[in-house]
Amino acid sequence: MSGAWGVAAGVVGSLLGALALLGSGLFAARATRAAARTTAEAQRAAAEAAAEPQQRAADLAAFKEIRTGLERRIEQQERRIDGFASLVRAFSWYVGELTAQMRGHGIEPPAPPERINEYNRTGV
Repeated sequence: MSGAWGVAAGVVGSLLGALALLGSGLFAARATRAAARTTAEAQRAAAEAAAEPQQRAADLAAFKEIRTGLERRIEQQERRIDGFASLVRAFSWYVGELTAQMRGHGIEPPAPPERINEYNRTGV
């Protein structure tokens, strides 16, 4: 009988060993997948961190280009405004001279528009 028990103990031991090997294999597979996921996340984070200075440099270049364009447009608008202001001053002087000539000849010029009176009153 001891021979049969020995064989049975050997079979049971082998089965338990196989189950332990299978369990440890499953545990190792889960650990490997988790490690792969963690490694992938770390690599993605490192890539994002490495790309951030390049993105900032690209953003800065785009902002500088936009700013340069806006500054150019502002300068053009300022030149146009200065030109219009100069034209209005010259026209105002010319109309003043014509008004003086009319009065010199005894002709009363028509009253200026309300906007002109408002400007003369307020300066705005």
